[in-house]
Amino acid sequence: MTALTDTASRRKGTVVTRAAVPDLDSVPVSNAGRRGANAGAVLRTALHHGPIARSTIARITGLSPAAVTGHSADLAAAGLLRELPDEVRSNGAGRPHIPVAVDDTRHLVAAVHIAIPQTSVALLDLCGRVLASRDVPHTSTDADVVISRAARALAELCEEHGGVRPLGIGTAVGGWVDAESGMVMDHPRLGWSLVPLRDLLSEATGLPVYVDNHSRALLLGEILLGRARSAASVLHLFVGNVVDAAFATRGEAHYGAGSQAGVIAHLPVVGSDAPCSCGRLGCLEATVSESSLIRRAAEKGVIETTDYRLLLQAARSGNEEAVAMLVERARLVGRAVALLTDIFSPELIIVTDPAASYLPEVLAALRDSAGAHLRTVRDDVDSMLIPSGFPGAILETAGGAVILDALYRDPLAFIKINSEHCKIDGAGARL
Repeated sequence: MTALTDTASRRKGTVVTRAAVPDLDSVPVSNAGRRGANAGAVLRTALHHGPIARSTIARITGLSPAAVTGHSADLAAAGLLRELPDEVRSNGAGRPHIPVAVDDTRHLVAAVHIAIPQTSVALLDLCGRVLASRDVPHTSTDADVVISRAARALAELCEEHGGVRPLGIGTAVGGWVDAESGMVMDHPRLGWSLVPLRDLLSEATGLPVYVDNHSRALLLGEILLGRARSAASVLHLFVGNVVDAAFATRGEAHYGAGSQAGVIAHLPVVGSDAPCSCGRLGCLEATVSESSLIRRAAEKGVIETTDYRLLLQAARSGNEEAVAMLVERARLVGRAVALLTDIFSPELIIVTDPAASYLPEVLAALRDSAGAHLRTVRDDVDSMLIPSGFPGAILETAGGAVILDALYRDPLAFIKINSEHCKIDGAGARL
C-alpha cells in the first residue's frame, strides 16, 4: 500500500492511505447488514408509496409481517417513520390498518455542493424537499477556506431555521472522489489533491459527513427521489463547469477501481480546437463546460458575463444567439451520450443541464444528435433520454442525495453513526 500525503494531513501530522476497494460480490452479508438493508427497504417503500399499510409493505418487499412491524417500530423510535391514524381506510371487515409514512417533521439533513465559482448549502427534509438554501461565492479555492466558509454558512442557515441540528451533511463535489474514505483524490479545476473533505467538514461542524462525486450523487438522487426509481439501468451525465458521468444497475452505482468511474472530461470532440488543461485540444469538458460557453459568448458579443445562469436567462428570454449556442452545445453533448449509450446500453439516460430542462429546442437537439450518432439500434431515444428531475434545485439535491442515499440504504447503520455525534430522540436533534 502506498502512503499518500496532502497539505492538510501533513499539517496535522498524519498520513493518508487509500485502502484497496473490495470486491463487493465476495463480501458475505452479515446478519446486521441484512437487518439494516431490510429496514432500508421498509423505509424506501414508505417513501415511494406512503402513506402505506405495513401489510402492503410486507407484500412489496417480500419481508414477513413480523419483520416489517419490528423495523417500523425501530424506525419510528428514531423519528424516521410515523403512523397516520387519520388516514385509516376500512371497509368494515377485520381490523383496520393504520398507514405509515416517512416522518418529514422531526429531522432535517444538510447538503453541501462545492462547485467551481461557489459552494451551495441547503437544508432538506427526509423526503428530499429543499427547505432553505444559500450560495457562498468563493473568495479562494483553498480547501481550508472553502470548507470553513461552507461550515459557517450552514451554521447560519440552521440558526435561521430555528436552531435545528441536522442529522448529518451530504457533500457533492466534482472530480475524482473516493466516497468510502470521503476524500477528494483529484479536482484539477479547484486545484485540490488528496483533500480529506469528509474529515475536515465533520471537524468543522461536529456532524457526520458523507461525500461523493456530484454526478453519482445526482444519479442516486434520481433513483431515490426522482425519475429513475424503476429503471433497471441508468446513465447520468452532468454538464456544468465540470463534465462527468455515472452509471447504475438495479439501483447500485458503479464506482469502478479506486472510485474513478465516470471520467469523461477528456473524451475527444471532433472539430473542436478548445484548449484543455491536459495539454490537448478538443476535450469534451473544455469544449462544452459552462465556463467555456460563457467565454465564447463574450467573444461573440452575445452577453458579457461570467455567470452561466445569465446566459441561460438570456436564452429563455428569447435571445436567439444565446439559444443557438446552447443548441450547438447540446449537439456536442449528444455525441458523447451516443458513445456512452453504445457502451452501456442503459434503459434510461438523464442529462443534468438546466438548458435541457428549460428550453425545448435544446432537449430536442440533444435527442436528435444522440439518435443520429448511435451505432446500436435504439428506437426509443425520445423516451429514454430525459432532463434532470430536479430543475431549480440541482446543486442542493446533489448534496442532499448523498446523505439521503446512506439513510435509506441502511437506516440502522445511519442511526448508529449519528448517535456517536448527537443523540437522536423524540424531540429531534438541536444545536
